[in-house]
Amino acid sequence: MKRSALLPLMLAAALATPAFAAGEMSVATFLAKADALRARGMGALFSPDMKLLKSEGQAAGQAYRQRLTAERAAGRPSSCPPRGVAVSSDNLLAFLRTYPDVQRPRVTMNAAMADYFIRKWPCR
Repeated sequence: MKRSALLPLMLAAALATPAFAAGEMSVATFLAKADALRARGMGALFSPDMKLLKSEGQAAGQAYRQRLTAERAAGRPSSCPPRGVAVSSDNLLAFLRTYPDVQRPRVTMNAAMADYFIRKWPCR
């Protein structure tokens, strides 16, 4: 194939690949990628999806921390986690699986992370 014919094919492939803003990946996509990685076993360590999921989770956590800071300043925090709390990937994945299958494509990781904190550490 000529190089000039290859460029439009590469461009079409790039445009067909969904790009997500950090934290905007759906729960359905996140779980599908996590399950595919789990099926790969140790080979998953070298997959680009491992880094993608890690950065997606970190971005969603950061977005919720910023939201919570603003809520605290307004005197109405949506959750009350202890200082320095860490979210384990196993606990987060288990929580994500609580969403019904029909909701998973519509719920972003930002929203899911907020839901996780609100449910796990409610303010009393």
